[in-house]
Amino acid sequence: MAMASQIGLGGLSIGGLAERTGMSKSGLFAHFGSKEDMQLAVMGLTQDRFADRVVRPALKEPRGLPRLRAMLRNWLGWTLGAQMPGGCLLIAASTEFDDQPGPVRDAVAEAQMAWRGTLARAVRQAVEEGQLRPDTDVEQFVFELVGIAMAAHQSSRLLKDRDAAARAVQAFERLVQDHAPARPRRRKE
Repeated sequence: MAMASQIGLGGLSIGGLAERTGMSKSGLFAHFGSKEDMQLAVMGLTQDRFADRVVRPALKEPRGLPRLRAMLRNWLGWTLGAQMPGGCLLIAASTEFDDQPGPVRDAVAEAQMAWRGTLARAVRQAVEEGQLRPDTDVEQFVFELVGIAMAAHQSSRLLKDRDAAARAVQAFERLVQDHAPARPRRRKE
């Protein structure tokens, strides 16, 4: 995973991994079978770790905005933190494989769709809890939230913006405010 985060999932090779780990190429080939199988295994491991560090801890929070905020906080920690030397492999792979048909692209797309589905459930729960307006376009909300995280990743990793996480949280809170339920008017007495 660490190697793929630095050189890209497509740059992974059994030979490179053998050299980096001090293992034999034949041993790694016997384990993975092919470069594609190795890439798929790395994607699977990355998804598992993402779920362990981002999703599962957030599920301990109350439904709705507290859970959604925890997901964002954990996601930013995963994306901007030091977990992987090259940043978030899931974001990197989504741009690396977006136009490359095949099983690896399919796995990357599945991972992204699963994550967006998780975010959509949390947004729907915030609507159900009355924390977001009933007419909130859940898919649009998720689209904008993903955009916020991707902008934070680029700003932090590429542009070295130390305020990227704070900017992302500010953008998220603005998004929430844009979808906040109307407050009842006070009657004049």
